[in-house]
Amino acid sequence: MSRLYVLVEGQTEEAFVRELLVPHYARAGRFLTPIIVSTSPGYKGGVVRYAKVKPQIVRLCKQDPDAYVTTMFDLYALPSDFPGKAAPAYPASATGQQKALFLEAQLAQDVGQPNFLPNLMVHEYEALLFAQPGMFAQWTDDLTVVQALSQAVAYAGSPEDVNDSPQTAPSRRILAVMPGYQKTFHGPLIACDIGLDAIRNACPHFDGWLQAVDALP
Repeated sequence: MSRLYVLVEGQTEEAFVRELLVPHYARAGRFLTPIIVSTSPGYKGGVVRYAKVKPQIVRLCKQDPDAYVTTMFDLYALPSDFPGKAAPAYPASATGQQKALFLEAQLAQDVGQPNFLPNLMVHEYEALLFAQPGMFAQWTDDLTVVQALSQAVAYAGSPEDVNDSPQTAPSRRILAVMPGYQKTFHGPLIACDIGLDAIRNACPHFDGWLQAVDALP
């Protein structure tokens, strides 16, 4: 048996972990607990400042040293004080996966706990939903939604390569063609419709994270 705390950005990611990852890993004897990051007293959600997040990661690692702690934070719009963001070696013109790997290594070094497994979503949670854009057809009568999202993936090359500008990030693309999209409602449901295997097959960085989870003692 192994325990894994998953520090997430918000309710959408919490529901994703609870609905897809928890039952999947329970069958393998791994027990995952999603925890929404706290931003200020009485408020939860979002990585606004790394200075507020690091103590939460370290505290989780130390309070249960026999368990593991991981993160599910979006690469898109990480705060400027995140480890490695301001480093001269930061690969600003590289792929999303290369940026994520660099920042994950910096995060692991900064946290400095042996039971910590860093993870960043490339570029954000909604990228996972681009694994099968056709699943959006169940939630809208507008036939152009699936077409537009499918074209975005085809142009980018993969869901995790859908880029991260304020206008073209995965969530912004979804909202542009489906204004009724509700992140905390539609996000986890569409992910469940797609299924974990299909998401892993289409999103190599996400799959790499779960491979690391699979390899935990």
